[in-house]
Formats: sequence, C-alpha cells, structure tokens
Amino acid sequence: MDLDGLFEEIAFRILRMFRRLHLTRLMQIGPPRKFTDYFKGFENVKAIRDIFGEETEEVLGKLKVEFMGFGYMGVDNNTGHLLVNARYLKNGDRIDVYLDIVHELCHVKQWLEGKELFDNSYDYVDRPTEIEAYRYTVDEAKRLGLNDQRILEYLKTEWISSSDLQRLAKTVDIQN
Repeated sequence: MDLDGLFEEIAFRILRMFRRLHLTRLMQIGPPRKFTDYFKGFENVKAIRDIFGEETEEVLGKLKVEFMGFGYMGVDNNTGHLLVNARYLKNGDRIDVYLDIVHELCHVKQWLEGKELFDNSYDYVDRPTEIEAYRYTVDEAKRLGLNDQRILEYLKTEWISSSDLQRLAKTVDIQN
C-alpha cells in the first residue's frame, strides 16, 4: 500500500472506531437531516437522474445528511448517509461542492447496491467505485463547460500523489 493509501486507511479506521464506540456525536453537528431539505432541485439534475434513474425522487427523499466538523464530503459505509462538512458546504468553491455532491451521490447508489466503497485491495485512484463516481463527475463537469485544466484542478486532492492524479486523469479521459 502506498503512502496515500495508508493515510486513507488510517483516517477511515479512526472514523470506524468513532462509530463503533458511538462517539460520532462528537464529530456530528446535530441529528441526521433529510437531503431534500438542504439540496433543492437535485431530483431534476440530469447527472443525478443518470445515477438513480426512475428511483431518483425516492432515493433522494429517503437520503439523510449528517453535517460534520471535518473533511469535505463522503458516504457513511454503515448507514449510506451523506456526510458533509458544514464549513466546506458554506465556504467551498460552488462548482467543487456541486461536483462533490454528484460524486458522493454515485457512492450512495453504490452503497444501496451493496458495493464495498472502501475496498483497500485497490489504490484509491484504481478503486472501481471511485472510478465510476469520478466518471459521472467528469461527465457533469464537461456538461457545465469546464475545460480539462479546470477538471484536473478539481481532481487534485491532498490525499493523492501527482502520479496518481495523472493515472486518474487518464482513466477518466482528462488531458493533463
């Protein structure tokens, strides 16, 4: 496992430990809330309809959001809830936040299908669930008119190396 994979594994182990010890209330800001109370109109977004199909309204209507005090966004592997950092939601780049929602909603679909979201037998950028989510995200970014350079900026995160970024970009057909 490379250094990035090790970092991710440690972070997720800490989060899992908090869940097992029922300490998530320390990280969570309030009780879970309905997705549709905070994210209006997503049932009409083509990218989201492409993910969930005819079940879009039903899935989004049942989806819960937990606001957290750390990170960006994710999906709770135990509940399928969308995890959102309230500060990131408020202060993050609007396009990045929107694309992250698309990405994470793909993970919600995968969770509903029973897929393993955090299969550590793969590096992060090679994980089938990540590749699928990034493909939906990149397609939506292109639909919005973002050029390859801006999409590459979106794909760059602190937990993947430059070589992993290049590999991910190639996998999702982005020129770097």
